[in-house]
Amino acid sequence: MKKLIGGIVLLSASSMAMAVAPGGSDCGWGNMIFDGQSGMGPHFLALTTNGTSGNATFGMTSGTNGCSVDGTLSYGGESMISSIMDEFSSDVARGHGEALNAVAVMMGIEAADRSTFSKVTHENFKILFPHADVTAKEVIAALNEVMKSDARLAKYAA
Repeated sequence: MKKLIGGIVLLSASSMAMAVAPGGSDCGWGNMIFDGQSGMGPHFLALTTNGTSGNATFGMTSGTNGCSVDGTLSYGGESMISSIMDEFSSDVARGHGEALNAVAVMMGIEAADRSTFSKVTHENFKILFPHADVTAKEVIAALNEVMKSDARLAKYAA
């Protein structure tokens, strides 16, 4: 019973996280059917309708069903860096580590450039972490600036 309840909770949480999905917030038959409704129930049913029939995927490739691939994807949750801030700052200070590698992967840095990423972040520790209460948002902004100033990493900067 615990597994069933846990599964329902995880399914519900992941469904809410994906309520605004690739293709746009108006994408798919589920969004058309439940247009104007709000709350977990309609969002869950719209997502399920779109996911089980594959119509959102079809809509994105054909430009129908209210779908578009013109916009930028976004994530409304907490930044991964904020959830591993202590580990990330320690790894940057050392110049290597799992959290540093995880951030490099998250940022799409190719394996061949990850040692450069580690070196550059280590050398710029004081810029990335100027004070003890620096936020993840500030670190990300500083990280992008540091990367823009490096010839090899500039292509990965936002």
